[in-house]
Amino acid sequence: MRNLFVWRLLAASGLSMLLAGPGQTQPENGAHPMLTRLEAGQWELRGGSGNARIGAICLGNPILLTQPRHRAAACTRDVVAADADSMTVNYSCPGQGRGRTTLRFETPRLVQIDSQGLDRGMPFALRAEARRVGPCA
Repeated sequence: MRNLFVWRLLAASGLSMLLAGPGQTQPENGAHPMLTRLEAGQWELRGGSGNARIGAICLGNPILLTQPRHRAAACTRDVVAADADSMTVNYSCPGQGRGRTTLRFETPRLVQIDSQGLDRGMPFALRAEARRVGPCA
């Protein structure tokens, strides 16, 4: 009976959506429930005042959206907060940089990204919209 109470408490606070608790590494396959709802394919990142194109990514593993400035790097990630429609991840890419990214799910084809950190020693801040535009070429 006590376990049922704890589960209900976690569910009410949104913490049951975490596959790993704070300070624990997220599974490499990006199996967080929010990420599993995203469609694979070609995604375009847009941001800035004119909604300018920032870049594109052929998304096989949605966890790459958590490290938009370090997409090609081998990074470790820690989920620090999550619920059904958003997640915040701290990541570190040895020799390349680190960052903190919040993803907000809107649809299986649209995600808002807010990321900041260091890229090769230089600070960055990025707010972008990631949208699936089709299959990978």
